[in-house]
Amino acid sequence: MFQLLVAAALAASPIALPGCPETCGDIAVPYPFGIGQGCFHEGFNLTCQKQHRTKLLLGDGTEVLGISLPNGTVRIDSNVFQSASANFNSTWSGPPATSPFTVSSRYNWFVAYGCNIVAQLIPYGTAVGNVSICASMCLDSVEAAKSPMCSGIGSCRAPIPWDLTSYGIQVTHMAVQKYTVGTSSKHTAAFIVDRAWFTIFQHNIEIDPFPMCQHCGIRSVPAVLEWSLHSNSRCRSSNSFTTYDVDGNHGRIRCSCTQGYKGNPYIADGCQDIDECQEPDVYPCLHGTCTNMPGTYRCSAKNSTRSLSGLITGIAISAGFGLLFSFLGVAKITNKLKQRRAKKLRQKFFNKNHGLLLQQLISSNKDIAERTRIFSLQELDHATNKFDHNRILGGGGHGTVYKGILSDQHVVAIKKANIVVQREIDQFINEVVILSQTNHRNVVKLFGCCLETEVPLLVYEFISNGTLSFHLHGKSENPLSWKDRLRIALETARAIAYLHSAASISVYHRDIKCANILLTDTLAAKVSDFGASRSIAIDETGILTAVQGTYGYLDPEYYYTSRLTEKSDVYSFGVILAELLTRLTPVFSSHSSEVTSLASHFVSLIRENRLSDILDTQIVDEGGADDAEAVARLTEACLSLKGEERPTMRQVETTLEDVLNSKVNLSSQITRVNQNASNDHSYKGTNAGEGTRLYSLEKEFIQSSEIPR
Repeated sequence: MFQLLVAAALAASPIALPGCPETCGDIAVPYPFGIGQGCFHEGFNLTCQKQHRTKLLLGDGTEVLGISLPNGTVRIDSNVFQSASANFNSTWSGPPATSPFTVSSRYNWFVAYGCNIVAQLIPYGTAVGNVSICASMCLDSVEAAKSPMCSGIGSCRAPIPWDLTSYGIQVTHMAVQKYTVGTSSKHTAAFIVDRAWFTIFQHNIEIDPFPMCQHCGIRSVPAVLEWSLHSNSRCRSSNSFTTYDVDGNHGRIRCSCTQGYKGNPYIADGCQDIDECQEPDVYPCLHGTCTNMPGTYRCSAKNSTRSLSGLITGIAISAGFGLLFSFLGVAKITNKLKQRRAKKLRQKFFNKNHGLLLQQLISSNKDIAERTRIFSLQELDHATNKFDHNRILGGGGHGTVYKGILSDQHVVAIKKANIVVQREIDQFINEVVILSQTNHRNVVKLFGCCLETEVPLLVYEFISNGTLSFHLHGKSENPLSWKDRLRIALETARAIAYLHSAASISVYHRDIKCANILLTDTLAAKVSDFGASRSIAIDETGILTAVQGTYGYLDPEYYYTSRLTEKSDVYSFGVILAELLTRLTPVFSSHSSEVTSLASHFVSLIRENRLSDILDTQIVDEGGADDAEAVARLTEACLSLKGEERPTMRQVETTLEDVLNSKVNLSSQITRVNQNASNDHSYKGTNAGEGTRLYSLEKEFIQSSEIPR
């Protein structure tokens, strides 16, 4: 009863002055901060604004995202300064210089994005001459562009040398002639940002480089202010003490609760005794009874003695029962120790995988919160019968997919990585970010993730009918009809067109293939596996990035230039259309035992009017030869060597709709789509010489070194 009373007192311990609000929305407001007259220390007044959405403001201006008493910090919403040119000047202004707040030099970075620029952060209001400066270039080197985040290539960062409240930001163009692309970037941006946040989300910023439209792009990022009190009566609580926090040339006075106490040291009775007995993982008492004491705890051996006496008495009465009880006791203690170690390990992985920040991202975005959930490892262990081998649905070199049944009897698919490397973790996080913002009937739904393992686990909707690859090239008892193949192609095209142009963020999948198209019981298509995908700004047409893809599907233009565009997905989709028409694999052995690319082989036969030599006989038997001719011409266009000559996925979708509905003359429809893609070329106008070159490049590509993924 005493322990329960102490726990209740701790739970009820105040953080603000009596009668003052302790929260604003989901943010705690501890004294010396306060809302309203008489609730705050001088300079620490806050405003809780409830228009449109609840916001906590420092004074009545800067938005507050969180407050830490032990660290003496405030996380705020910091503006991102952007310009459509390579040269601009701006001013970063925080609270007034007379306030107790300064921009933290140890928690923040100065970051700039742009091509061939020099960015400077100039301190205001001090004679100190330290300036933060960094330079960013866009190199004309494929190898350099493959780096996912390299300071100095497309972006740069620098430490902040002096804690102030105002800075000048100056970005100027840097004239560089050798090894660079262009003279300046289309957009430039500079900002002060929280180092911990930037370390996790820098890849998202890199692939979405601040479009200049009014309602899109990243407009602000979190930054950290530091504060301290200068009053002699700052530590008001008993069981508290004053510390002097020194960071380089800066010193700040802090208050802390003494060991064995926790709470708010800035208010009377704010530091409350910790009941260590309620936290055995932190304060172990393995060989006795735990007794809480003010500021500490004690382990008593009385119970151990009684247990030993009882054990001796039990052995005297019945040696057999006593021995059994001792075995059970050892097993129970061992199991308990294992559980504690496992719990600590799960918490370690959760923190390493940035679980706290992901929780904050989900809680701050209502749309993401409604679609994405963070699962515990215990839930997924129970759902998969501890990842039983019999629950495996499929997988490959990068991961295994298990069938799981949640406690609410909902059936899901759980993806577990095989390789423990940082790149795998980055790809899993990338997939969570993309799928949590994607909502389409033909894109697999992500229910959530588990961060308590070394590599996060992803939880998807369960798709019961396997992959399109299995139905085309496996041993399926019921081969897909031509009508079903057309409909699957149309649904897949709709999903990719949605990702390119209709989603909240434009996404290039980068690994479109039959193995990543799942089929439901009704043979509806679901596009999956977004680990290699990239988000693209609305006004961008492509990005330089490390080459990733799968043999037979990879766009040759992307392979040779490292420039990823939406037409790269169009090429991969063209290979899928060729598979649907022929039921051949993307790379196969010809009669001469040479490795042959389906894409180049298919285009060569089409241009020689020999479609019948490669067309699946089932299509002819079902009377689909005319439709197949139209789809073959569309496939030829998608497999064009030059991306600019390929149609967009929206044009592909429209053409397939017409083919499926047989509404128009199919040959003229194909020609019209091709003319929209390129005014200088048509499907029938491409000469045989280019077909020979396409085959040559495809052959070279197949024989080249192995590609990641």
